[in-house]
Amino acid sequence: MKFVTGITETGRLELAELKSGTYFGKEITVHGAVHANRPMGGGLTFLTLRKKDGVLQCVCDGAVDVSGIPEESAVIVTGVLREEERAPGGMEVHVSGIEVLSRPAEPMPVPVNKWKLSLNLDTELGLRPVILRHLKKRSVFQIQAGLGRAFREYLEGQGFTEIHTPKIVHAGAEGGSNIFRLEYFTRKAFLGQSPQFYKQMMVGVYERVFEVAPVFRAEKHSTPRHLNEYTSMDFEMGYISSFYDIIEMESGFLRYAMKLLKKDYAADLQRLGIELPDVEHIPMVSFKEAKELASAKYGRPIRDPYDLEPEEEQNIGRYFKEEYGADFVFVTHYPVKKRPFYAMDDPENPKYTLSFDLLFRGMEVTTGGQRIHDYQQQVEKMLSKGMHPEEFESYLMIHKHGMPPHGGLGIGLERLTMKLCGLDNIRDACLFPRDLSRLEP
Repeated sequence: MKFVTGITETGRLELAELKSGTYFGKEITVHGAVHANRPMGGGLTFLTLRKKDGVLQCVCDGAVDVSGIPEESAVIVTGVLREEERAPGGMEVHVSGIEVLSRPAEPMPVPVNKWKLSLNLDTELGLRPVILRHLKKRSVFQIQAGLGRAFREYLEGQGFTEIHTPKIVHAGAEGGSNIFRLEYFTRKAFLGQSPQFYKQMMVGVYERVFEVAPVFRAEKHSTPRHLNEYTSMDFEMGYISSFYDIIEMESGFLRYAMKLLKKDYAADLQRLGIELPDVEHIPMVSFKEAKELASAKYGRPIRDPYDLEPEEEQNIGRYFKEEYGADFVFVTHYPVKKRPFYAMDDPENPKYTLSFDLLFRGMEVTTGGQRIHDYQQQVEKMLSKGMHPEEFESYLMIHKHGMPPHGGLGIGLERLTMKLCGLDNIRDACLFPRDLSRLEP
């Protein structure tokens, strides 16, 4: 009788193992996709093997015929590993044998083995399943994975518990018209705009919680900074002294994330030409002062006293980069008029809230703040905004039965990735974007 062990031994090595130097001069076996097949003449051919974490150069002499193996074939290669400073990663395999596992039915529609792809965005998104094999495109999502990994690791180290909340909901957390409606059997339901209600509920259970999950916004826009489905990295924490505790927690995450990227994602950073931002000293400024500073320096009049327009965000980011060398800036105390009903008002000036946004290189990537935890105060805030508290009975249950002072935030993962990687359009930072016109692939 056989028993499952949970371990499959293939004898094939990965790039991280090869880079250790242990296998130089030894025969090894690796698998991967043929990224490039380049005959050099005289019976010599260079195969570039694409693996999950990079590429490996393979040298085939006349004894091993690879002329009939097309690019994007899946293969297993056997040969001797040797040092070669001119090759990617400083090493190459001198091939003694190759096994073809599969062959493509058609050639690639675009040459993904080229350093640069000259395609318009619509064409690229239509070919997304194969375009993502391009090394630079793939590195964007390696960086994105690193950011998600850093978020989880840092918060778990700070005593947070990961939760998973419903995405089919009874009511929208943010209100407004930008919410997807759907039929839920015989009842009306919505796609979740945010895990806000549920993460607040779970503060009463675990004190500190986080989630990385999709959220949905039915905004009829088509801009380089908006998606109708994006990934939000949320956390909520209880027993806070002020909303500045939330800001400090995010600052700690950013420090952890940049160190992790530098340590474990150096090849991707290099491939994309990314210069990591300074996150050791992030300035903090009030909403009112930020608008005034940017308006005075760049001569743009303040048109909306209650919110930041995209151009204002850019000017505020520009101001703090020029004056302080800062890529990030926390903008605090947003007006009550533009914050949701659960945002706590500033007791020193009730026109403003104990809330903030984090701008990164001129774009908002985070919204957060302190929440109302008192039952009567929350009901009164709802009524002041023309809401009906009876429609939020399950949410108000936590206030009715006791909640500690708490707050949290949501970080747009695609926006953070976009600005970090220097991309022009948020769709380049989303694997399979959903917008006004795109529902596939």
